[in-house]
Amino acid sequence: MPISELKLAKELIRRPSITPKDAGAINLLAKNLRSLGFKCQTINFKNVKNLYAKLGKSSPNFCFAGHTDVVPPGNISDWNNNPFKPVVKNNKLIGRGANDMKASIACFVSAVSKFKSRNKKFKGSISLLITGDEEGMAINGTKRVVEHLKKKREKINFCLVGEPTNPNKLGEMIKIGRRGSITGRLSVIGVQGHVAYPHRANNPSNTIIKILKKIKEIKLDRGTKNFQPSNLEITKITIDNQADNVIPGSASAVFNIRFNNRHSSASLKRKLNGIFKAITKKTGCKFEVRYDVSGEAFLTKPNKTTYMIQNTIKKITRIKPKLSTAGGTSDARFIRKIAPCLEFGLVGKTMHKVDEHTSISDLKKLTLIYKNILENYFS
Repeated sequence: MPISELKLAKELIRRPSITPKDAGAINLLAKNLRSLGFKCQTINFKNVKNLYAKLGKSSPNFCFAGHTDVVPPGNISDWNNNPFKPVVKNNKLIGRGANDMKASIACFVSAVSKFKSRNKKFKGSISLLITGDEEGMAINGTKRVVEHLKKKREKINFCLVGEPTNPNKLGEMIKIGRRGSITGRLSVIGVQGHVAYPHRANNPSNTIIKILKKIKEIKLDRGTKNFQPSNLEITKITIDNQADNVIPGSASAVFNIRFNNRHSSASLKRKLNGIFKAITKKTGCKFEVRYDVSGEAFLTKPNKTTYMIQNTIKKITRIKPKLSTAGGTSDARFIRKIAPCLEFGLVGKTMHKVDEHTSISDLKKLTLIYKNILENYFS
């Protein structure tokens, strides 16, 4: 019997799986998948629960990927309803994870159940790669599951990540890549002193201002055919000084770069370190910098499966989805190391917001899209 996407989405939302807590979400999902004949393997790393479930043994293996963890709801009194007690109102499913992305996972499962009822002996395999660590540090989630699957020589031929990709209407956008992200934490060390005797000190504030001005002036690129221009944004400036008459001994700043495939994190580090060295050499200060790279830029070159999915979406929504690389990072940055992948899910207008919701009609359409993708892929 086919599984209802709405019923399963509600059951998943009832599990308050705020990263990295699972709250029973993975077990619920595994129970539903086992009822369809999937072999389910929970893959746990430290306090994070992950799931790899597979139906069938032969190639090709089509994989759906996503996450059951959600961001905190914030002040619950700001919500019209308890965020973990889903309600349906005005053709909308409301609750934390309704948009990002428990409802899409429910659509995965419902689509497979409907596909399987009509295609009992299809040639190939269907798998689900689900993590409980996407909204957090993303260290013990998909990244490590991918490493595990690679060691086990598990082959995934194509992967669809169900993140909410559409800006306003279902069918508008497919993500075929993402920009990379690197965060720099810069500290400039000078010499503390009395403000009346600046010649006896070396003010790091002056140096860090020069550095930040210089890196903001960098024109990284003008964008490419598939990517928007790279951008650097300064997100924090800190001078920890308790007194107004003291020249501080240190100053720090945090910046983030979202970069396209004309750069790598390594090339950006070299460029930035060169600037830091040149300016601090002139001013006599020292610097320390630590970089955190959450992902490199990547692009999945469109192939016949990409265009098949694009056409499948168009037939149902009557909108030809744009192939895009816009937005932030996602777990596709890890999966692309073992399989070509793209992203398509719900409309992302309310993700992470109070009264997060998704359209019931979009839920039904998304299930149909996923089912038809399976039918076309295995035809």
